[in-house]
Amino acid sequence: MKFVDEAYIDVAAGDGGNGCASFRHEKYKEFGGPDGGDGGRGGHVYAVADPNLNTLVDYRFARRHEAKRGQHGMGSDMFGAAGDDITLKMPVGTVITDAETGDVLYELLEPGEKIVIAKGGDGGFGNLRFKSSINRAPRQKTPGWPGERKNLKLELKLLADVGLLGMPNAGKSTFIAAVSNARPKIADYPFTTLHPNLGVVRAGPEQSFVVADIPGLIEGASEGAGLGHQFLRHLQRTRLLLHLVDMAPFDEGVDPVVQARAIVAELKKYDLALYEKPRWLVLNKMDMVPAEEREARVKDFVRRLRWKGPVFQISALTREGCEPLIHAIYQHVRRQQEAEAPPAEQDPRFADDQK
Repeated sequence: MKFVDEAYIDVAAGDGGNGCASFRHEKYKEFGGPDGGDGGRGGHVYAVADPNLNTLVDYRFARRHEAKRGQHGMGSDMFGAAGDDITLKMPVGTVITDAETGDVLYELLEPGEKIVIAKGGDGGFGNLRFKSSINRAPRQKTPGWPGERKNLKLELKLLADVGLLGMPNAGKSTFIAAVSNARPKIADYPFTTLHPNLGVVRAGPEQSFVVADIPGLIEGASEGAGLGHQFLRHLQRTRLLLHLVDMAPFDEGVDPVVQARAIVAELKKYDLALYEKPRWLVLNKMDMVPAEEREARVKDFVRRLRWKGPVFQISALTREGCEPLIHAIYQHVRRQQEAEAPPAEQDPRFADDQK
């Protein structure tokens, strides 16, 4: 199935039912009085985060979503029934924005999270509401209020702890297949991944993190070359970026340093906050570099790139160097999670003991 991470929809909540103007008609009761009931409220439109979904493809083909209107009020003090609500299931990580203004309205970050994206209109008042000591036979009634109508943009941002960054054919798909349960397409010829892949990496018993592999960037992506920046949004919620570099490119005339600089430049053009995220350098395909040349080649690469951060040497194909990298990533992610966690509330029973 094609990965779809963006869609536009129109949602319309139900209008409220109209109030009723009615009077009681019973034998031997000449002045029965008003008995018109209120209209029912219109149906709401809900959005719920479904962990079993990973694409917005359903909303690419079904754009209009409309809830039922409320039932009109009736005589004999009968109120109208509320309109049926509708629930739209969306992947976890969906950002809902106003398509006209671009304002972010909602974000679905937790599995099972449910929000109202369009509120149904309230029902109108029947003439029973207007009865008073000086208005014994009111004929007033009000129409139902209209439900909310919105044009929305849905944008999926994957929820991953670690994001893979690099040129096409840097070995990102091979790496995520080697360390996680993801099974992306891998082949012995040059090609680029066309849609993001998510994988869960097990670092030990009850120790895991999620890694995301996105399509590779190429120089000039900010001007529309290649797949552009359409998938970089999936790295915005990550805690760590792994910059994979192909140390043994197919074309011997390709300089890995030039490619690495191009990736960094495109990242900075896209989003400065993303550029400033923690980023580690992962030199891949070291099994294809002669053993006697590895140390010198790595030192030369780091010196020319002027890299000051962590450097890891791996071979995703043979898994050489992958285990130390996995454990280092887990420790980093765990520290980040602990730093982001809100402080535990103090038990008021022990507050006096610590004064």
